[in-house]
Amino acid sequence: MSRRIALSVAAGGVVLGAAGAFALAHAGEQPPALADGTARYTAPDGDRDGSLTFVTDVTASSGVKSVKVLAWPENSSFADKQLTRKDMAAAEPAVCEPSGEDTVRCTYTAEVTASDAESSPRGLWHIAVLATAQDGTTTLNTEASDFTVR
Repeated sequence: MSRRIALSVAAGGVVLGAAGAFALAHAGEQPPALADGTARYTAPDGDRDGSLTFVTDVTASSGVKSVKVLAWPENSSFADKQLTRKDMAAAEPAVCEPSGEDTVRCTYTAEVTASDAESSPRGLWHIAVLATAQDGTTTLNTEASDFTVR
């Protein structure tokens, strides 16, 4: 093999190796992925409290650090001004349990009292979710699921 061909092959190997290392490093920094988000709202009835339950699967190759959930009515200021990560700082945490190699199933449950229900706007509500991976990457979905308050 000529020296020129050997150098070309070696240089090509270095370039491919570097590209592969970059791709692997970049793949590790992918933000968390949300899937199968569902919300269930049960209104209070008589002396029985109601509830709001939201469940979603979160996948992150570095692991899931936290998942925060916020329910917001469609007719709120968030409809005009998109929710931000900063808005989600005070949101409540979901409880997450392992459900696969890099996946956790997260559940958020809130009690809804009769006075909560009376003071809540009627109509469509959205669930916002902020998922944070162990490597610091985040995903914000401002409409991960919907429910209706009647």
